[in-house]
Amino acid sequence: MKKFLRLLRTEFKRIFSNNVLLAIFFGAPILYGILFGYVYQQAKVVDLPIVIIDQDNSPTTDKIIDAFQDNEGLLVKDLRFTPGNILEEMPIEQYAAVVTFPSNFEADILQKRHPEVRVDLNMANILNANTASNNIQTVLMTLNAGMEIEGLKKQGMHPNEALAAFESFKINFNKLYNSAGNYVTFMLPGLLAGIMQQIIFLAMALVFARDFEDGYFGNLVHASKSSLYHIGLKATPFLLMLPIMWWLVSMFIPYFNIDAAIYNVPMLALATLLTLASMCIGMLFSIAIPNQLKATELLMVISTPAFVLSGFTWPTMAIPDAITNIAQYIPLTQFLSGFRKIAFYGGDLASIRPEVNMLLMIILVAFLAMVALLQFKIFSFGRKQKGKLNEAEM
Repeated sequence: MKKFLRLLRTEFKRIFSNNVLLAIFFGAPILYGILFGYVYQQAKVVDLPIVIIDQDNSPTTDKIIDAFQDNEGLLVKDLRFTPGNILEEMPIEQYAAVVTFPSNFEADILQKRHPEVRVDLNMANILNANTASNNIQTVLMTLNAGMEIEGLKKQGMHPNEALAAFESFKINFNKLYNSAGNYVTFMLPGLLAGIMQQIIFLAMALVFARDFEDGYFGNLVHASKSSLYHIGLKATPFLLMLPIMWWLVSMFIPYFNIDAAIYNVPMLALATLLTLASMCIGMLFSIAIPNQLKATELLMVISTPAFVLSGFTWPTMAIPDAITNIAQYIPLTQFLSGFRKIAFYGGDLASIRPEVNMLLMIILVAFLAMVALLQFKIFSFGRKQKGKLNEAEM
């Protein structure tokens, strides 16, 4: 035990002597948490710039333009009466949409000719385009309904009858789970989990690879020839530090007023399993690839697309099955699937059983592979040392 504690102190010294590792492990979660939190703090997209081309310049179009100006999601950046070089301006001004009212718009409405309002959407940014489209439709459909009802009233119909004649049925949308459509609630938890997986991958990629590079692995082999001993030695510092990092990262949830239930037993279990799975995979790469740079590069290949492939933002049913099947073996995929069930749907341990079972399988397979490979390297190192001693005696 004294030997283990002595080696453990050495491990802490080696960890804290690596400035790159410290910057990644302690700096990245805090820095990115603050950065991404403030990026999405506005919670929803507002003031999207649009252009209105009013070729009719009538009281009716004035009324519609006023409605656009009152909509918080839209900003009437320019009002003009002729199109001009709108296509040339759009890449520079980044207009989200162009709304065009044709000539004789009001007259055609009064004569029931059903004129057309043209809306050109800038689809270079799909989020902006969809948000602009929804807000434009809301304004136009509301005013369209109002005009139809007013027309029926002018024909002598009772207001209630006019409303009933136009509105065959009512629609009531009840928004559940993030009812405000808060974008920081939607994005930030997933990003924070992705960051935690990435820093664990990168930190663990260095633990054995560094020992192979600087020759410290020989000292470890002389202390013990058990792979389990060395895995425990390498994992202990991170098992002590990672709960602190998880706690710090979790503080961003209440700080940015995200309504998510994260302080409970199922979430603790899920975070623990993500940590262990990421540690096992990172350590396995560190043992298999005795070079710090190559080990981190290969783990980045897994970590970089993990958030996109997880199905957290883009539905898995829209991803090819072959890619979805591969993504199931990335710990983040299982964590984010379980996270949503717990944090937003109020699920318990039973509800995340598939994710828990998958994470346990990833941990088991990676751990067994890690133990076997490290034991082989210890055995190979011992044989090489014995061979060198025999050569020296000869």
